Amino acid sequence: MDPDLSSLDALLSETAADAYCIDAAGDDSNQLYLSGFDAPDPFFTVYTGETLAMLVSGLEYGRARAESRADTVARLAEYDHHENVEEHGEVAGAARTDAAFLADLDVDAVLVPDRFPLGLADALREAGVSVDVDHDDVVGSVRATKTPEEVDNVKRAQRANEAAMGAAEALLRSADVDDDGTLTVDGELLTSERVQEEIEVTLLRHGCALDETIVACGADAADPHDRGSGPLEADETIIIDVFPREKASKYHADMTRTFVKGEADAEVRRRFEVTREAKDAAFDALEPGATGRDVHDAVCDVYEDAGYATLRSDPTTETGFIHSTGHGVGLDVHEGPALNPRGEELKPGHVVTIEPGLYDPAVGGVRIEDIAVVTEDGHENFTDYPVELELE
Repeated sequence: MDPDLSSLDALLSETAADAYCIDAAGDDSNQLYLSGFDAPDPFFTVYTGETLAMLVSGLEYGRARAESRADTVARLAEYDHHENVEEHGEVAGAARTDAAFLADLDVDAVLVPDRFPLGLADALREAGVSVDVDHDDVVGSVRATKTPEEVDNVKRAQRANEAAMGAAEALLRSADVDDDGTLTVDGELLTSERVQEEIEVTLLRHGCALDETIVACGADAADPHDRGSGPLEADETIIIDVFPREKASKYHADMTRTFVKGEADAEVRRRFEVTREAKDAAFDALEPGATGRDVHDAVCDVYEDAGYATLRSDPTTETGFIHSTGHGVGLDVHEGPALNPRGEELKPGHVVTIEPGLYDPAVGGVRIEDIAVVTEDGHENFTDYPVELELE
């Protein structure tokens, strides 16, 4: 996949910079996107508009030449890196190495991301390189608009996600209810950790992995980012939020469902139906030319009309709808564009979540989340998983 870097080209032409530089490992999504290379240790990438060049360790040299999208790959040893570090220290020595590499590319002035290492930036300046900061995260903005190949990557991750959600739901359905209301499977307590394990194992079998997931019950489910722990209870809301990363492509998916094993009370049912209505309203608003704020406002309208607080109606509320409507998904599980009060114009190729929810420790939490791509004439919701509250 060759990204469209015209926005980055425009930025370079509008400024005095000769190149855009990133110094980071492959777990930095802008580095991975720009270089097309994943390595566990930081490496130096330089984009001039005319060429993409990388400076890597000898350990990564062969793989970088084979796997990256760089036109030029050089080794640290070619620029006396070890001698530079021995004489000047780790950071100042690395800056001298990078400065020599930049000189060979006829680069005197660079733009860097706002998370570029501060010490390295200062040392580059001392080595005679002009360094300015890209405060607008242009590479992140480019990443927000997905190519068809990238959309397919997210779709594959989502299919794995749905298999994992199905495994979690099946485990809940198979559970018995103990005399004290806790859930058991084969005579053992069913815990958040046990369901999380089932999710992770299923994802591995589908070529995906994740560092953590959310299986939160009762009052825990009233905190949107509580991962959940301990025994699961009957007749309580259980939020399951799964956001895996496909190993091959590095792209994420994201989906949330809320279940009650047993019988939900009337207020939980009402909150669930209002949240389903809010999700539908958000999708009705999701189209090119609309803004992330438009979509968020559609959700707030539904909740406020139903008598629930939102951060729009009460910025200090700790219950009700207390987060944004959604976010972009790609190499990061949370990236642009944002569906919140500051959300900007949506464009074809934006992959976003829609995840309205209501929270109150006295009631529990309810959240429903789908993932979709904005298209030329609207959107495609590529989530294929039922929305069902009560499990027998």
